[in-house]
Amino acid sequence: MTKLENQPTDNTAVGSQINPSDNKFTRWLSHVLADLGKNGIFLALIAVVVLFTVLTDGILLRPQNISNLIVQNGYILVLAIGMVMVIIAGHIDLSVGSVAAFVGACSGVFAVTWGLPWWLSIILSLLIGALVGVWQGFWIAYVGIPAFIVTLAGMLIFRGLALVVLGNANIGSFPAEYRALGNGFLTNVFGEFALDPLTIGVGVIAIAALILQQVRTRVGRQKYGQEVEPLSWFVIKLVLIAAVIGAFAWALASYKGIPITLIVLAVLVLIYGVIMNRSVFGRHIYAIGGNRHAAELSGVKARRVDFLLFVNMGVLAALAGLIFTARLNLAGPKAGDGFELEAISAAFIGGAAVQGGVGTIAGAIIGGLIIGVLNNGMSIMGIGIEWQQAVKGLVLLLAVAFDVYNKRRAGGN
Repeated sequence: MTKLENQPTDNTAVGSQINPSDNKFTRWLSHVLADLGKNGIFLALIAVVVLFTVLTDGILLRPQNISNLIVQNGYILVLAIGMVMVIIAGHIDLSVGSVAAFVGACSGVFAVTWGLPWWLSIILSLLIGALVGVWQGFWIAYVGIPAFIVTLAGMLIFRGLALVVLGNANIGSFPAEYRALGNGFLTNVFGEFALDPLTIGVGVIAIAALILQQVRTRVGRQKYGQEVEPLSWFVIKLVLIAAVIGAFAWALASYKGIPITLIVLAVLVLIYGVIMNRSVFGRHIYAIGGNRHAAELSGVKARRVDFLLFVNMGVLAALAGLIFTARLNLAGPKAGDGFELEAISAAFIGGAAVQGGVGTIAGAIIGGLIIGVLNNGMSIMGIGIEWQQAVKGLVLLLAVAFDVYNKRRAGGN
């Protein structure tokens, strides 16, 4: 009887004594699943890449195609950076394609018709983009007209002005330095090699910087007693990300080196990442999108933020127009068609919320890359443009539906 009394009767207690590692494994698994859920858009990009790699018999991941993927979609990624900021604040911009076409036309007049130096043509074009942003930002921020209406009007106005500037004709043969913005590469800087050493070096530096930043973040969280992910999962993630960066750098190094467009994108991502995550202006953008009235009561100058957002969007639309014009070596009346839809799609696919207040620069870039991979993969497969449009529309619908579903689940509705 005494022996029976000494035996534990709680099954849970017995299990915990027999399998002390169960709780540890459960915590590890929960961390992994939560982390995968937060990085779902990155996993979606990997899935799309794997799918089209199989469907195209590996053509998608050839070095030349990877380089072309960046060059061909650079202007959309630039627009996506500005668009996600506008959407986070609760607005939309339908005019970016027309603004890109208008600025590209102006740059053609400056660089080709008037013969101005290429660098002066670029500066003047960016200034025109800023003025366009001032024009639209004034009506939105200080007159109070909804951004949808103002930018819809801007879509028509600047498309018309582009046709006026071009005279319904094409302007071409830009200076070589200008063309490098959309088609140039940093290659053979240290001589001719099978693998470009500069590109490999930049890849190594990027991997080292990533590891250092992640380790510092982890140590900082531990220092302040915050919960961190299991060390094994932390190491696995770093290894996988480093492998992706290394493979990407190797692909570029084995073709022509680093595209100038990629350098422009990297600089923009770094600058705007800091602005959105570490500056007062970035915090204000999120606050306005989350609850405009509460932000204004807290002292946020919402009108000023809105104005600056659209000035910024005008400059980025101008830059996208320059990149596109430089890539084609042509300023034409049809330039910019559908750019606004691609940029908006990139932002929403990348996790931006329809109601505002949610979104990231990195998410918008990944969303733009997903669209780029879809375009590129379907083109390699010989799928017609009509089906490409249908597939991209379906992907956008599913992305927004997923966002709505998550919000309803979080709200318990």
